[in-house]
Amino acid sequence: MTLVGVAVAKNIKNSHENFDEKIAFFKSKGAIVPDRKLIKTPEQIEKIRESAKVNIAVLDYVSEHIKAGISTAQIDEWVYDITTKMGAIPAPLNYEGFPKSVCTSINDQVCHGIPSEDIILQDGDIINVDASTILDGYFSDSSRMFCIGNVSEENRKLVEVAKKSLEVGLEQVKPWGYLGDMGQAIYDFVKSHGYNVVRNIGGHGIGLEFHEEPWVSYCSRKGTEMVMAPGLIFTIEPMINMGTHEVFIDSDDNWTVYTDDGAPSAQWEIQVLVTETGYEIISY
Repeated sequence: MTLVGVAVAKNIKNSHENFDEKIAFFKSKGAIVPDRKLIKTPEQIEKIRESAKVNIAVLDYVSEHIKAGISTAQIDEWVYDITTKMGAIPAPLNYEGFPKSVCTSINDQVCHGIPSEDIILQDGDIINVDASTILDGYFSDSSRMFCIGNVSEENRKLVEVAKKSLEVGLEQVKPWGYLGDMGQAIYDFVKSHGYNVVRNIGGHGIGLEFHEEPWVSYCSRKGTEMVMAPGLIFTIEPMINMGTHEVFIDSDDNWTVYTDDGAPSAQWEIQVLVTETGYEIISY
């Protein structure tokens, strides 16, 4: 081995030792720390980035073509076609029995809406399109809100606050911070605008599997939840309701989640990597 090779190997060894020491320190304080398997290697991160390129391309296409008068089944067709043409697989398709390639959730639907030929986008609707992608066994996941035509001022504000809440949360994504730091920042921001955060549905780890640990709450408190160690990848996707935080699942399809009071809901989702110096948005 050359002198350069020896130096690199020594730096890697020291980096691993420092990482393990920090994990041990937080664990000794009673903190929740990630298992080693949740910390992505540089090679895995690069593969996840490639998956995210497909994920982003899918939502970019939807953004350019979505409009009043189309069915949500048409959105599903776009997602399937673009994803497969790029050599990837739509992660939702047949996942635990989900019948489509994407989730389309309109107005008072909080999440997991099933695309249908019978659901036609109307002027004034707000809709969340949630796309998830598998490329060579690596997962990416993000969603965007779309305002269809002449959306009411109050609904447009809900969509804007939901998006801003991601920025507020991102400010708290720091190496060796706590997920609860982000959760409380989002919760406080949303409440300050008079809205409510859905409590029993949250974000999740992702990368090697569709849903990994940790489960990510947006009603958590600063200094709690899992430590954000460098290499951890998870989604930030708070679901913001104009009315009550209470929700229910459609008993007919066992997937679509609605607000309990029929008020609108909005959600944006990004996939985030914790780095040594802050964060990287993997997909959006």
